[in-house]
Amino acid sequence: MEEQSLDTAERGEAVKDEEVEKENLTEIAGPEAEEEDEEALPHSEILDIFEEGLARLVQDPLLCDLPIQVTLEEVNSQIALEYGQAMTVRVLKADGEIMPIVVVQNATVLDLKKAIRRFMELKQQREGGVKHVSWRYVWRTYHLVFQGEKLDDDKMRLKDYGIRNRDEVTFMKKLRKK
Repeated sequence: MEEQSLDTAERGEAVKDEEVEKENLTEIAGPEAEEEDEEALPHSEILDIFEEGLARLVQDPLLCDLPIQVTLEEVNSQIALEYGQAMTVRVLKADGEIMPIVVVQNATVLDLKKAIRRFMELKQQREGGVKHVSWRYVWRTYHLVFQGEKLDDDKMRLKDYGIRNRDEVTFMKKLRKK
């Protein structure tokens, strides 16, 4: 019986000690927390610091091909390329511009189309220009062609069409049916 009451007393003291510690920590953290709020950087300054760090990171030989305003998606794609987990498909537009599109090794035609869309959206954000593109219209009006073969099955893998790293795919206007 005496042992039980000692255990209860010890537990009670331990709980009291924890409460005292919590109070001390709150008293200590209280004023500092307020100072931290006062010293917090504005969002614009944090963005500037982040962009400076990112600019230094992009100077790495592995990432030097990426734009200054790089996205995490672009960094991951570049790393995947270096490890052989992705490939670059060069998409030739009608105006002669070549878009280097990065897709995973086992990508489908639909994955390529989505990557083209993302590439164009990022390009428009960086350079300005058209705010909205109707991709539904684009894919109704144009198709992708590799070595004379239309890539018309969205579920088919690019490798099944024979597309490999650095191969060129062409954006071609569909012929109108009369």
